[in-house]
Amino acid sequence: MIARMGRAARESVAGLPRAFWWLWVATLVNRLGSFVSTFLAIYLTLERGYSASYAGLVAALHGLGGVIASIGAGVMTDRLGRRPTLMAAQVSTAASVALLGFVHDPVWIAGAAFLVGLASNSSRPAVTAMMADIVRPEDRLRAYSINYWAINLGYAVSATAAGFVAEYSYLAGFLGEAAITLACAVLCYFTLPESRPEPSAPAGGAEGAPPVGLGTVLRDGRFMGVTGLAFLVALIFTQSSVALPVAMGREGLSTRDYGMVMAVNGILIVALQIPMTRVIARRDPRMLLVFSALLAGYGFGLTAFAGSVGFFALTIVVWTLAEIVNAPTQSGMVVRFSPLHARGRYQGVFSLSWTLSSLVAPLTGGVVIEELGANVLWAGCAVVGTIAGAGYWLLTRDLPEEGAPETRVARGKAAAGRPEAETSPA
Repeated sequence: MIARMGRAARESVAGLPRAFWWLWVATLVNRLGSFVSTFLAIYLTLERGYSASYAGLVAALHGLGGVIASIGAGVMTDRLGRRPTLMAAQVSTAASVALLGFVHDPVWIAGAAFLVGLASNSSRPAVTAMMADIVRPEDRLRAYSINYWAINLGYAVSATAAGFVAEYSYLAGFLGEAAITLACAVLCYFTLPESRPEPSAPAGGAEGAPPVGLGTVLRDGRFMGVTGLAFLVALIFTQSSVALPVAMGREGLSTRDYGMVMAVNGILIVALQIPMTRVIARRDPRMLLVFSALLAGYGFGLTAFAGSVGFFALTIVVWTLAEIVNAPTQSGMVVRFSPLHARGRYQGVFSLSWTLSSLVAPLTGGVVIEELGANVLWAGCAVVGTIAGAGYWLLTRDLPEEGAPETRVARGKAAAGRPEAETSPA
C-alpha cells in the first residue's frame, strides 16, 4: 500500500516544468511568513489593548487593500508583466509589514494595515497568471492543486510557529515575516523568467464570438446570484481570522493556543484536499454547495459552545471539511457559467466575493462581538449558512454541463463557417 501511495505521489508531481517548481517554492516560502494575517486581530486587542471594533476596522482596511489589489494588480500583471508585478508586490509587502510592527498610533496602524493588504494581495494575479503561462493546459488542474497544497502546508507551519513567536515578541513576528517575504522576492528574481505571452486576440473575445465586457458579466443575473451566495459563505469563513482569535482571547486562551488550533485547518486541507477532490468529482455540485454552506454555518455556530482548546479545534475540523468541499466545487461552478472567451472576467468578478468578505467580515464581526456578544455572531453564522444553502438549492438547478459554454461558441463558429479549433480565450 505504501508503494502504491508513493507511486501515486510521484505521478502527481511528474512532468511539471522547472519554473513551476521555483514558483511553488516561492509560494511555500511566502506562506511560511504569514504572521500578520494570522495574528493581527489578537495583536491589536491583547497586546495593544484596542477594542474588538477597532480590530475589526483595521482588518477591514486590510481587506480593502486586497479588493483594490485584485483589480489593480491584474492590470499591472498584463501591462507590466508577471515578474515585475510579483517583485514589486513582495518588496512592498516586506516594507509595509515591517512598518506595521513599529507604529503605535491607531491612525498609523490602520494606514499600515491597509498598505499590507494592498501589497500582499498584489502578488496573486501575477502568480496565477504565471502558472497558467508556464504549465501545459492538461497539467494546470494538477499544478493548481499542488500549489494549493503548498499554501496550506506553509500556513499550518506558520500558524504553529508564529504562536510561539508572538508569546516572545510581536515585533519579532512582524520583522520575521518581512525578512521571509524579502527572501522570497530575491528567490523569484534569480529563478523566475518573465512568462507574459504576446497579445494574440482582441480584448472583446475570440474571433467570431460575441464580445463580453464587464457589464455583460454583471448583467448575468444567475451568475451574480451565485457570486452573492459565495460572498455569504466567505463572510462565514473569514470570521476565523478576526472574530475567532478575539473570542478565544476572551476565553483566556493564548496566542499559542490560537496558532495551534488554526494549524488544524491547514493540516486537514493538506491531508484531505486531493483525496476528496476525487470524491467530489462524482457528486452533484448542487448538493455539494448546499452541504458545504450548511456545514460552514453550523461549524462556526458550534463555536458558541466552545471554551477549551479541544472544542475550538473540533469546530475548526467541521468548517474545514466545508472548505474542502466548497473550494473546488465553486471553481467548477464558475467554469460552467462562463463562456470560454470570458473566463477571466467571470473569474475576476467571482473572486471579489472573497476579497469583499475580507473587508466586510471584520467590520461586522468586531461590531457584533462588541455590541451583542460573540454568541450572537456565531448564531448569525449558522443563519447565514442556512440562507446560502437554500440559495444554492434554488439557483443551481438545471446547471449547464461542463463545457456547455464552449459548445455554444463552437456552434456559433460552425454556423459562420469557421472550425471549432479557432476558439481561444481572450
